[in-house]
Amino acid sequence: MGPLRADLLKKELGIFSFYDLLQHYPFRHIDRTRLHSIRDLHPQTEFAQVSGQIVSFEVIGQKSARRLVAQFKDTSGMLELTWFQGHNWVQKMLQIGRPCLVYGRVSFFNGRPQMVHPELEWIDPDQPVIRNFLEPIYSTTEKLKAKGLGGKALGKLTQQLMMQIKSSDLPENLPNSVIQEQQLISRWTALNQIHFPTDVAHFEAAVHRIKFEELFVAQVRMNLLRSQRHRYSKGIVFERVGDRFNDFYQHHLPFQLTGAQKRVIKEIRADLGSGRQMNRLLQGDVGSGKTMVAILIMLLAVDNGHQACLMAPTEILSRQHFNTIQPLLEKVGVRVGILTGSTRAAERRKLLAELQSGELSMLIGTHALIEEVVQFKNLGLAIIDEQHRFGVAQRAQLQKKGIQPPHVLVMTATPIPRTLAMTAYGDLDYSVIDEMPPGRQPVKTVHRHETRRAQVMEFIRTEIDKGRQVYIIFPLIEESAKLDYENLMKGYEQVKSWFPEPTYWISMVHGKQPADQKETNMRRFVEHDTQIMVSTTVIEVGVNVPNATVMVIESSEKFGLSQLHQLRGRVGRGGEQSYCILMTGSKLGVDARERLAIMTATNNGFEIAEKDLALRGPGDIEGTRQSGALNLKLASLTQDRDLLEKAQVSAERVAEADPELAAPEHQLLRIFLQQRMGPVRWSGIA
Repeated sequence: MGPLRADLLKKELGIFSFYDLLQHYPFRHIDRTRLHSIRDLHPQTEFAQVSGQIVSFEVIGQKSARRLVAQFKDTSGMLELTWFQGHNWVQKMLQIGRPCLVYGRVSFFNGRPQMVHPELEWIDPDQPVIRNFLEPIYSTTEKLKAKGLGGKALGKLTQQLMMQIKSSDLPENLPNSVIQEQQLISRWTALNQIHFPTDVAHFEAAVHRIKFEELFVAQVRMNLLRSQRHRYSKGIVFERVGDRFNDFYQHHLPFQLTGAQKRVIKEIRADLGSGRQMNRLLQGDVGSGKTMVAILIMLLAVDNGHQACLMAPTEILSRQHFNTIQPLLEKVGVRVGILTGSTRAAERRKLLAELQSGELSMLIGTHALIEEVVQFKNLGLAIIDEQHRFGVAQRAQLQKKGIQPPHVLVMTATPIPRTLAMTAYGDLDYSVIDEMPPGRQPVKTVHRHETRRAQVMEFIRTEIDKGRQVYIIFPLIEESAKLDYENLMKGYEQVKSWFPEPTYWISMVHGKQPADQKETNMRRFVEHDTQIMVSTTVIEVGVNVPNATVMVIESSEKFGLSQLHQLRGRVGRGGEQSYCILMTGSKLGVDARERLAIMTATNNGFEIAEKDLALRGPGDIEGTRQSGALNLKLASLTQDRDLLEKAQVSAERVAEADPELAAPEHQLLRIFLQQRMGPVRWSGIA
């Protein structure tokens, strides 16, 4: 292969090496291991391969109806072949009477069998005509096709490679004990059989082996990272539960902690007293009480002579955290500061000086916290809220703010099923708040068609008349920003016609607004200057308005389950009964109906996350791992949950028994991990 085509493979398919080529798996196979006779074809035959010859052909029809029709026969009957496209090129290729194979989808017209756009291959009548393996079909691109690297060419390239390498070139990377326990075929056999399987059973065994290997290796890698951190990362020891923590816990808690909150605090305290750096993911549904856990943990840091910070993705969310935390901690004599992009210069200078001197114990803010000018005296704890909004680099920068790396707690309100969380975030320790505070009323969720809009608007009016506030959310479809904007403006005007000024005031927030205007409009709603917020999904994370009791989601069929649940979590934060109204047109697909039925049936975020995984796959959850730890080519965290759990058990057993992978049985696994994680890959394509 020349350098130009090799370079194109890298750009188009990410194939840099021979091993990458082997990992470019076929997306389907066609069975050309047997011949059919024309006489045996019937309406239930899906695909067939027939050996024979063309006896005649002609172009018939006019303009767009023009087509090339050929008559093909074997010893048992006649088969009609039709080409609607490219018939000039095909016509030049056809030869009457020359032996050939045709392969394609079988259909019947007027009781006669036919194939449309069949594959045609000239054959030597003295040579065997059928293959002894299922023929692979590979994905490719138009640019690659133009350079002669279509699906068939990639297949030939892979076949040539498999013929040149030996089993020793693909050594086993799984321990023998795991292979036997899981009854897996060898790695060499699996790679042969996934590309060129002798039959369906061999192909399925190959897929099973490779899926397990992917999940197992990812799990081992995560377990080793976590194990090494536990053993080698030294952390600040928070030795005591001090006066401020006890005073707040005993006298100033706004509500009783749930059993789940107490359990999570106990898990975090064990980390903080262990002598190793904490890196823990705290997961909890919207309204489960993560902020209160964060407050108590930050008090532990202060009681042990260290500073704490909390970083949130938006200015308004930072401000809300500050407005919640500052008055509570003021009661126990702890000063809390806030730093965002809009903090004025004089205030910023004073804040930074107090932070560096240690006068300021706690700082809340946006990504402004990671700016170089922000210097802590002795940062001991960093909390990151809605962690998926921050990149790995940003989190790493925050860790550098302490003399010794601070303890890190990352929080998310996105419910993630445990099996998925343990895979996607397996390098972090994991805590979950799976219990809601007592007394919190579940949000009543209903589905309403467009025909009932007038009743919905009247209901909104009654809630506003009670002094409540309302969200009205429009979908955001990335492919059509112009259409999104038009729909939003049309919706805004419609809402204004129902709720005219000055009796009612409306905030509007969307992505095209300048940041300061967006912030102002959000703040007006937060401060009760407006009764209605018309918005796109920019409010999914970042607005906490306990007075808001109604969430109307327009065109709700266009949203995923997890997103619907996140949006619904914006209401139900006060003591009043809250409502979520899912608006749609009358025509809905099966998936949309299922999503809406789930939303109206349950408020449990973890149950919804499970359903969402089943319907849509892991999607964004996998994407939040920006480290590329999950290098899954075949395995699906959704469809292969049983296999994932088996891989987790096996990987944990290996990591616990041999954390250095020093045992002879684990040497090949160790080498494989080093090769795949390091900069050097297998021999490059040239």
